[in-house]
Amino acid sequence: MKINCLIVDDEPLARNLLTDYVRKVPQLNLVDTLSSPLQVMDALRNNEIDVMFLDVQMPDLTGISLLKALQKKPLIVLTTAYSEYALEGYELDVADYLLKPITFERFLKAVEKITQRLAERLPSGPSVAPVAHKQGVEASQPFVFVKDGTKLIKLRIDDIQYVEGLKDYVTIHTKTQKIVSLQRLKALEEELPADKFIRVHNSFIVAFNAIDVIHKNDVQVGATMIPIGETYKKSFRDFIDRNRITG
Repeated sequence: MKINCLIVDDEPLARNLLTDYVRKVPQLNLVDTLSSPLQVMDALRNNEIDVMFLDVQMPDLTGISLLKALQKKPLIVLTTAYSEYALEGYELDVADYLLKPITFERFLKAVEKITQRLAERLPSGPSVAPVAHKQGVEASQPFVFVKDGTKLIKLRIDDIQYVEGLKDYVTIHTKTQKIVSLQRLKALEEELPADKFIRVHNSFIVAFNAIDVIHKNDVQVGATMIPIGETYKKSFRDFIDRNRITG
């Protein structure tokens, strides 16, 4: 999914920094950069914009005032050096609020929030279509791409032993390495083949082939003990039974 972006900031250095950040993220498409909020109306009228990175303190019209004036608006990420606007911004349902100076790591977290918000807006469509698509991925694609800092790493699915989630990050464990990626556990779970991986806890996904021992309340992967959450026990037992039959 390509995300069309608009940057609005009266400071050239701030525009250049955000432009550089946007261009480093493959899913983002920079449509335009504007130095004045007075140019925004035409830009929104003439382009399909998914997200606008909007500075708060600008001459002629503040970002907050512009936001209140817009009838139909894209997702908004406010950018400012002043934290006192945060509450008002969230009351206006902004997607995120970036305090200057903005680091690339914090920018990536905003992109993750934007991606989730846009995905929630997409129509779900017929229930058969997503299942057919996922089966096709499982059969033909033996790898996933995961974000590691500014890079996308191609990771073989069969090398993944388990995944640990913590808020907006996941740690992917293989036999030889750990990769920390800025994404939610749920998003990665949807990419992994359901016949090979099982969610066993709010914070853990485990590969069937990596399980060495199954205890009453834990699974053992090598020397690591991973808890089985109470709400996941039945689905885990069903998963193990299916794999014992087909394996």
